[in-house]
Amino acid sequence: MMRLQLTPRIAAAVRLVACAIVFLGTSHASAVIAAEREGVDAAPGEAFATVGKTVISAQEYEAALAMAVRRKYYHGRVPEGELDALRVEVADSLINRTLLLAEVKRRGIQPDRAAVKRTVAGYEQRYKQSAQWQRSGKEMLAAVTRQLEQQSQLERLEAAVRTTPEPTEAQALRYYETHGDLFVEPEQVRLAVILLRVDPASPRIAWEKAVEEATAIVTRLRKGASFEELARLHSSDSSAERGGDLGYLHRGMLPEGTQQVVDNLQPGRISDPIRVLEGVAVVRVLDRKPAQQRTFDEVRDRAGDLWRREQADTQWHRLIDALRATVTIRINTARYPALAQAGTHEGRETTP
Repeated sequence: MMRLQLTPRIAAAVRLVACAIVFLGTSHASAVIAAEREGVDAAPGEAFATVGKTVISAQEYEAALAMAVRRKYYHGRVPEGELDALRVEVADSLINRTLLLAEVKRRGIQPDRAAVKRTVAGYEQRYKQSAQWQRSGKEMLAAVTRQLEQQSQLERLEAAVRTTPEPTEAQALRYYETHGDLFVEPEQVRLAVILLRVDPASPRIAWEKAVEEATAIVTRLRKGASFEELARLHSSDSSAERGGDLGYLHRGMLPEGTQQVVDNLQPGRISDPIRVLEGVAVVRVLDRKPAQQRTFDEVRDRAGDLWRREQADTQWHRLIDALRATVTIRINTARYPALAQAGTHEGRETTP
């Protein structure tokens, strides 16, 4: 059965929700104004979901969704097919946050009030000249403080739940043996480059001239000219003084298009001109080091750290699963039909 957990990305959405609540304001009038600014058109009092006896408003959900879209996608344009997935993420973040705040209360976890006070003082200093702050600063401070205190409580809860002991040697070794791919030294390739720099905003003719010059350089190289000498003469890269030598690079350090070219070159071979962000490049593969499996002795500490992280994640997800199993969650799918198509999740009911 599929379950959506409070992953770091969803946790970031939770923090956006907190910001949305703050800037929606504490009065109905300010909520409507802010909701319109965010593109929210939920009717006052309409529910997005109920989590046990707690109601999450449609305004709260839609403001959080609007802010998540703005944060995640450039200019707020969501790629086709991704909006429904984001809707589900934000929905689950709000539901999980509601459940976790109830758990905070049950455990009697207090916020770090000194840290909250320092943050609030920073807000006061930053916005004290704002006309809106002068009109309703006290109300806004109350909302800001409440949200910061809740965030502090959630962070303390998460820290407590994620606490794990140091792994034994056997536990670290078993993690190493079952996650061998995490301890592989990736392939390295030693490259040399001749870069003919072109400003990205240059007209097409400038790029064409750079390609023409690079083609001529490739011809000379393939006839036996020294790569090092031509790099010193023509390259605009900082490696020119070293004859274009970039040293060893791990896979993933090169742009995808350049990596594909390099993958097809044997040591000593020279590429055709490649258009890159900085201009037009000619590369030569000097050497390759194949991927190598690191020994346990070399990565013992890292294996232990990763084991602890895995244990912490498991404990955190188990808590969320347990909290979801204790309540009935009903979502207003008449207003949010995409959430009805997201699958069935333990502890959730969708109601038209």
